[in-house]
Amino acid sequence: MSKHKYTNIVCVMIVLATLAVAIAFVYSPNLGVVAVHAAPEYVSALFGADKVHTIDIQVKESDWNDMIANAQAEEYIQVTVVIDGEKVSGVGLRPKGNSSLSMIATSDSDRYSFKIEFGHYSKNVSYHGLDKLALNNIAQDNTYMKDYAVYQMMNEMGADAPLSSFIQVTVNDNDWGLYLAVEGIEESFARRVYGNDFGDIYKPDSMDMGGERGGGAFPGGGRRPGLENGEAPNFSGENDEIPNWGNLPDFSSGETRRIPGFGGGRDGDIPDFASGQDGNMPGFAGGRDGMSGGASLVYSDDNPDSYSAIFDNAVFKASEADKTRLIESLKQLNAGENIEQVVDVDEVIRYFVVHNFALNSDSYTGSMTHNYYLAENDGQLSMIAWDYNLAFGGMGGNTSETAADAATALVNYPIDSPMLSGSIDDKPMIAWIFSNEEYLARYHQIYAEYMEYFTSGKFSGMYDNAIALISPYIEKDSSAFCTREEFQKGSAALREFCLLRAKSISGQLDGVIASTSDGQTDAGSAHFVDASGIDIASMGSNSMGFGRARGSRRFPGRNRYNDGNAGFVPDNSINSEETATLWTTAAQSG
Repeated sequence: MSKHKYTNIVCVMIVLATLAVAIAFVYSPNLGVVAVHAAPEYVSALFGADKVHTIDIQVKESDWNDMIANAQAEEYIQVTVVIDGEKVSGVGLRPKGNSSLSMIATSDSDRYSFKIEFGHYSKNVSYHGLDKLALNNIAQDNTYMKDYAVYQMMNEMGADAPLSSFIQVTVNDNDWGLYLAVEGIEESFARRVYGNDFGDIYKPDSMDMGGERGGGAFPGGGRRPGLENGEAPNFSGENDEIPNWGNLPDFSSGETRRIPGFGGGRDGDIPDFASGQDGNMPGFAGGRDGMSGGASLVYSDDNPDSYSAIFDNAVFKASEADKTRLIESLKQLNAGENIEQVVDVDEVIRYFVVHNFALNSDSYTGSMTHNYYLAENDGQLSMIAWDYNLAFGGMGGNTSETAADAATALVNYPIDSPMLSGSIDDKPMIAWIFSNEEYLARYHQIYAEYMEYFTSGKFSGMYDNAIALISPYIEKDSSAFCTREEFQKGSAALREFCLLRAKSISGQLDGVIASTSDGQTDAGSAHFVDASGIDIASMGSNSMGFGRARGSRRFPGRNRYNDGNAGFVPDNSINSEETATLWTTAAQSG
């Protein structure tokens, strides 16, 4: 068979042209196609929901004891970890947390949360591509499920959120407790979610109490300004104690703001720090006029120093160009200009749909402006979910209403009045949704999609599966912050709360229940979903005493049990029935 002399050249050109078209089709956003990022190996290895994973921390006893004794220094120690039987050596580990770290440090418990940095001592070390992992101690959450459930819902709805799974922690083969393993918001997370061109990520925090790295919004590494030596305010008789946020006095002479689930104080109200008076306490509802250091994402000026709560808490090192670009995005966001260019509209709406469902006062929409990550890529902003252990009314006890009325108020909380404290005008990252009819309609549309997660049974399946998995581990969790009975009551209450809240929101979307605070005030509660049978306090709160933790200890094998008076040592080999008896006895005596 004859062949033209240019046949080979033509064939090569055709192949190259085909490849070029294929590449352009896959990666061109103009064609409406988004490149798919292959899931890294750690996703299936560690974050499967089919089992409780295990991690054994192998460490020198002296190193462990020194770290626990000086936990607030948050210094890394070198350890080996064995995850589901697979060993990873030369890993960095340290205690983590903010107020919870301080509270545990002054309690009888040593059950700290931990951060694992696989590449701390060698950049070549990772766990199937995972660079950082948080081990959350599940403090202040009798349900064990708040963080896990919200992360599951965020990921289900396409919002940016870490992966998580339950994990049994041991130290040198000795039980340390059931924890929640959470994917760190670091480079591996960024590549998984955003691809190789992942931009910048920040953790704005105007309430930094020195627990996490970064300067925060306050001079002296997160201390409160205006007090001698920067010490914490004296609410309880000792300057170095953390104040009980559930019993805040009314510092303002003006209006107070009602916040369901935030107990104590005068008539269950939180003081109005957003009154515009000089000396507003940073991080509360002040936002625009307070000293939030930019955590509220309010634009003030073009000076990067005005946004210390953002830039001092950068996950990756931010250049001057990065800072300038972010400030310009905030400027346009606050002006309500070019929203599509400066906000990832769909992602942020999906984030706030789930976030507003969860009613987290310890957050951007609550009384303190923290517990979220801000992602920025080419000037476009998005939100990343973080820390929901105090969601679902967990920021305190009840309001001046009865517990039953408070539960019903929370379940029916209006989705179109999303601020749990302060003014929406001081929180521009959510205000744009409600200032534009098109965006508000999209918010309602996504909420309707979200309700299918509940009506389809997917939520109940996820929840019941998790409870079945973790219940045997909680029965033998000697360092838990709650008893088995408290877990059973709290987890059942949270399940019912979520189902009733979904029912109320469906009614709000249908117009049967008012979806704004003013509308609910005018219409009354006649059509509210009745949640009077739910005990909000049973799910846990920020007022839970860390001193109640079971099996406080310095090193595994040297357990002591503290019931507030005398102690005794539980045997790790006892069965669950004996453990339950010990817990019941301790609860009665405590």
